Amino acid sequence: MILRAYDESDAEATLRVFLRAVRVTASKDYSPEQIAAWGSDDISLDVWAVKRLQTDTVVAVEGDEVLGFSDVDDRGYVDMMFVDPTVTRRGVASALLDHVTRMAREHGAVELTTYASLTARPFFEKHGFVVVEERQPVLRGVSLTNFRMRKPLA
Repeated sequence: MILRAYDESDAEATLRVFLRAVRVTASKDYSPEQIAAWGSDDISLDVWAVKRLQTDTVVAVEGDEVLGFSDVDDRGYVDMMFVDPTVTRRGVASALLDHVTRMAREHGAVELTTYASLTARPFFEKHGFVVVEERQPVLRGVSLTNFRMRKPLA
Protein backbone atom coordinates (compact mmCIF):
# COMPACT_ATOMS: atom_id res chain seq x y z
CA MET A 1 0.00 0.00 0.00
CA ILE A 2 1.20 3.49 -0.79
CA LEU A 3 -0.25 6.87 0.12
CA ARG A 4 -0.31 9.62 -2.47
CA ALA A 5 -2.01 12.88 -3.23
CA TYR A 6 -5.49 12.72 -4.73
CA ASP A 7 -5.68 13.16 -8.49
CA GLU A 8 -8.71 14.10 -10.60
CA SER A 9 -8.73 10.55 -11.96
CA ASP A 10 -9.46 9.30 -8.39
CA ALA A 11 -12.93 10.88 -8.23
CA GLU A 12 -14.95 7.84 -9.21
CA ALA A 13 -12.89 5.42 -7.09
CA THR A 14 -13.03 7.60 -3.95
CA LEU A 15 -16.77 8.12 -4.33
CA ARG A 16 -17.17 4.35 -4.70
CA VAL A 17 -15.13 3.78 -1.50
CA PHE A 18 -17.24 6.37 0.32
CA LEU A 19 -20.52 4.78 -0.77
CA ARG A 20 -19.36 1.24 0.05
CA ALA A 21 -18.06 2.32 3.47
CA VAL A 22 -21.38 4.00 4.27
CA ARG A 23 -23.61 1.31 2.81
CA VAL A 24 -21.69 -1.69 4.14
CA THR A 25 -19.50 -0.73 7.10
CA ALA A 26 -21.77 1.90 8.68
CA SER A 27 -24.93 -0.13 8.13
CA LYS A 28 -24.35 -1.92 11.44
CA ASP A 29 -24.74 1.37 13.32
CA TYR A 30 -27.38 3.25 11.30
CA SER A 31 -30.88 2.43 10.09
CA PRO A 32 -31.61 1.71 6.41
CA GLU A 33 -33.28 5.14 6.16
CA GLN A 34 -30.16 6.85 7.57
CA ILE A 35 -27.86 4.88 5.25
CA ALA A 36 -30.00 5.82 2.24
CA ALA A 37 -29.77 9.51 3.16
CA TRP A 38 -26.02 9.42 3.84
CA GLY A 39 -25.06 7.16 0.95
CA SER A 40 -27.47 8.62 -1.57
CA ASP A 41 -27.23 7.90 -5.29
CA ASP A 42 -27.85 11.64 -5.78
CA ILE A 43 -24.22 12.56 -5.03
CA SER A 44 -22.85 14.30 -8.11
CA LEU A 45 -19.49 12.94 -9.26
CA ASP A 46 -18.55 16.39 -10.58
CA VAL A 47 -19.33 18.10 -7.26
CA TRP A 48 -17.50 15.30 -5.43
CA ALA A 49 -14.41 15.74 -7.64
CA VAL A 50 -14.29 19.50 -7.08
CA LYS A 51 -14.60 19.09 -3.30
CA ARG A 52 -11.75 16.56 -3.23
CA LEU A 53 -9.54 18.94 -5.23
CA GLN A 54 -10.33 21.86 -2.90
CA THR A 55 -8.84 20.15 0.14
CA ASP A 56 -5.67 18.21 0.87
CA THR A 57 -6.96 14.75 0.02
CA VAL A 58 -4.72 11.70 0.21
CA VAL A 59 -5.52 8.25 -1.15
CA ALA A 60 -4.28 4.83 -0.09
CA VAL A 61 -3.67 2.63 -3.12
CA GLU A 62 -2.51 -0.87 -3.84
CA GLY A 63 -1.63 -1.15 -7.50
CA ASP A 64 -4.44 0.66 -9.32
CA GLU A 65 -7.00 0.08 -6.56
CA VAL A 66 -8.01 2.88 -4.19
CA LEU A 67 -8.35 1.31 -0.74
CA GLY A 68 -9.32 4.44 1.16
CA PHE A 69 -8.89 8.18 1.42
CA SER A 70 -8.80 11.04 3.87
CA ASP A 71 -8.31 14.79 3.91
CA VAL A 72 -7.35 17.65 6.19
CA ASP A 73 -7.58 21.42 5.93
CA ASP A 74 -5.18 24.08 7.19
CA ARG A 75 -6.91 24.24 10.59
CA GLY A 76 -6.65 20.47 11.11
CA TYR A 77 -10.24 19.56 10.25
CA VAL A 78 -10.55 15.99 8.93
CA ASP A 79 -13.75 15.88 6.87
CA MET A 80 -13.32 12.50 5.19
CA MET A 81 -11.86 9.22 6.47
CA PHE A 82 -13.21 6.26 4.53
CA VAL A 83 -11.84 2.80 3.80
CA ASP A 84 -13.32 0.16 1.52
CA PRO A 85 -15.05 -2.59 3.56
CA THR A 86 -12.87 -5.26 1.93
CA VAL A 87 -9.74 -3.84 3.60
CA THR A 88 -10.94 -2.88 7.08
CA ARG A 89 -8.62 -3.74 9.98
CA ARG A 90 -5.55 -3.77 7.72
CA GLY A 91 -4.10 -0.45 8.92
CA VAL A 92 -5.32 1.63 5.99
CA ALA A 93 -7.23 4.18 8.09
CA SER A 94 -4.39 4.38 10.64
CA ALA A 95 -1.87 5.08 7.87
CA LEU A 96 -4.16 7.73 6.40
CA LEU A 97 -4.64 9.37 9.80
CA ASP A 98 -0.88 9.43 10.42
CA HIS A 99 -0.40 11.07 7.03
CA VAL A 100 -3.04 13.77 7.48
CA THR A 101 -1.73 14.43 11.00
CA ARG A 102 1.70 15.21 9.53
CA MET A 103 0.06 17.41 6.90
CA ALA A 104 -1.88 19.31 9.57
CA ARG A 105 1.29 19.91 11.58
CA GLU A 106 3.05 21.18 8.44
CA HIS A 107 0.18 23.65 7.98
CA GLY A 108 0.62 24.85 11.57
CA ALA A 109 -2.58 23.35 12.96
CA VAL A 110 -2.63 22.99 16.74
CA GLU A 111 -5.29 20.27 16.83
CA LEU A 112 -7.19 17.81 14.69
CA THR A 113 -10.98 17.93 14.67
CA THR A 114 -13.61 15.79 13.00
CA TYR A 115 -17.28 14.88 13.05
CA ALA A 116 -17.11 11.12 13.57
CA SER A 117 -19.94 8.72 12.87
CA LEU A 118 -21.04 6.10 15.36
CA THR A 119 -18.96 3.68 13.29
CA ALA A 120 -15.81 5.83 13.22
CA ARG A 121 -15.90 7.03 16.83
CA PRO A 122 -14.00 4.02 18.28
CA PHE A 123 -11.28 4.39 15.61
CA PHE A 124 -10.75 8.06 16.44
CA GLU A 125 -10.83 7.39 20.20
CA LYS A 126 -8.17 4.70 19.74
CA HIS A 127 -6.02 7.39 18.10
CA GLY A 128 -6.35 9.91 20.92
CA PHE A 129 -9.43 11.90 19.92
CA VAL A 130 -11.99 12.82 22.57
CA VAL A 131 -15.67 13.54 22.14
CA VAL A 132 -16.52 17.21 22.58
CA GLU A 133 -20.20 16.99 21.67
CA GLU A 134 -22.80 14.50 20.44
CA ARG A 135 -24.70 15.92 17.47
CA GLN A 136 -27.85 15.12 15.48
CA PRO A 137 -27.29 16.62 12.02
CA VAL A 138 -30.05 16.27 9.46
CA LEU A 139 -29.12 15.02 6.00
CA ARG A 140 -31.72 14.85 3.24
CA GLY A 141 -34.41 15.17 5.92
CA VAL A 142 -33.05 12.35 8.08
CA SER A 143 -31.39 12.77 11.48
CA LEU A 144 -28.07 11.00 12.05
CA THR A 145 -25.91 10.82 15.16
CA ASN A 146 -22.29 11.91 15.01
CA PHE A 147 -19.68 13.29 17.39
CA ARG A 148 -17.57 16.41 17.28
CA MET A 149 -14.14 15.16 18.30
CA ARG A 150 -10.74 16.73 18.79
CA LYS A 151 -7.14 15.77 19.36
CA PRO A 152 -4.45 18.29 20.36
CA LEU A 153 -1.28 18.24 18.28
CA ALA A 154 1.34 18.77 20.97
